[in-house]
Amino acid sequence: MKKILLVCAAGMSTSLLVNKMKEAAQNKGIEIEIDALPVSEASSVIDEVHVVLLGPQVRYQKSQVDALVKGRIPVEVIDMRSYGIMDGEAVLNRALELMG
Repeated sequence: MKKILLVCAAGMSTSLLVNKMKEAAQNKGIEIEIDALPVSEASSVIDEVHVVLLGPQVRYQKSQVDALVKGRIPVEVIDMRSYGIMDGEAVLNRALELMG
């Protein structure tokens, strides 16, 4: 099963986005695991995920996450507009695109 990790500051707004993404996946009939963690905890699951998406508020930590994944998987900052309006479907579609 594919796994998506969202990296955030504290996880409040990002957990709302995770729920919207899960709902969008369910509507599409896609089985996928989506979790949100602060960057300080991301290293504990980084080897189990297929793509990492960063909340716009932690975009400055992208290089830190890039160093963790060592080019093994895609790492991208979530589009600010999609994040702002909590567009779970758009963010899910982008993650699926990145995973190929």
